[in-house]
This record gives sequence, structure tokens and C-alpha cells, in this order.
Amino acid sequence: MVTEITPADAERRMLSGAGYADPAINYYLEKKYMGHIENADQISEKIGSCGDIMRVYLKIDDNNLIDDVRYEITGCAGAISAAMAAVDLVKGKTIDDALKINDGDVFKVLGNIPEKKHHCIQLAVKTMHKGIQEYKTEKVL
Repeated sequence: MVTEITPADAERRMLSGAGYADPAINYYLEKKYMGHIENADQISEKIGSCGDIMRVYLKIDDNNLIDDVRYEITGCAGAISAAMAAVDLVKGKTIDDALKINDGDVFKVLGNIPEKKHHCIQLAVKTMHKGIQEYKTEKVL
């Protein structure tokens, strides 16, 4: 009997072999915060040193709490998993608390990603921070 491996299982196995921990793999495969937000309060974009492009969409409520976040990304598994983890860290927080999120916080949530992909975490955090700062500047908070 031949056991058939699904594409998701094959991808999971490949990412695991490359040094991604299960939480990082799950973020990448689920991509639960990928896409855009209609009528976003802020849209910002950043291009990483590797050429990956991240666009962040922020929805902020009247109390300056981050209500929703979405990313559009042209990039690798490291970039996607880092951005998805960053959303989980800031959703529901005030914009000032969200600005305190750093690379180490995202890395802890991911469990592990290959060392050569750590710049992806930096890109996700910098893109988020850029969006929040631009929102604050435009709204003059």
C-alpha cells in the first residue's frame, strides 16, 4: 500500500527540514492574516533588503486599539510566517503598545526560523511600525 503525501504535508516536511519550527510552519501554511482591509485606516509598504515586499493594512478603533491587521506579501515562508506572527502580537493592543513589539517577540512566537531568514522578522516588524507611525503622523495623535 502506497501512502499518499498531500502537498501541505510535503511542504510542512520541507520547511521543518529547513529549520522552521511548527508554529512558524503553521503561520505560513494558514496565512490567516493575508489579504487586505477595505477602508483601512492606514496602508503602508516596505521593501526588504532581499527584495520581499510587505504591505500592511491597519484598522484602528476610536480608542486607538488595533482592531484588525492584514498583510499582502511577495516573499518567502520566513516573511509570511513573521508577518502573521506579528499580527497576533499587536491585534487588540493600543498603537503605542504595538510599537513596543520587537524582533525578539516575533521570534519567540515563531519558535524558530532559519538564521538566514531573521531579516524577514525585521521586515515584518519594521513594516508594522511604519504603518503605525504613519497613522499617528496623519491623525496627529
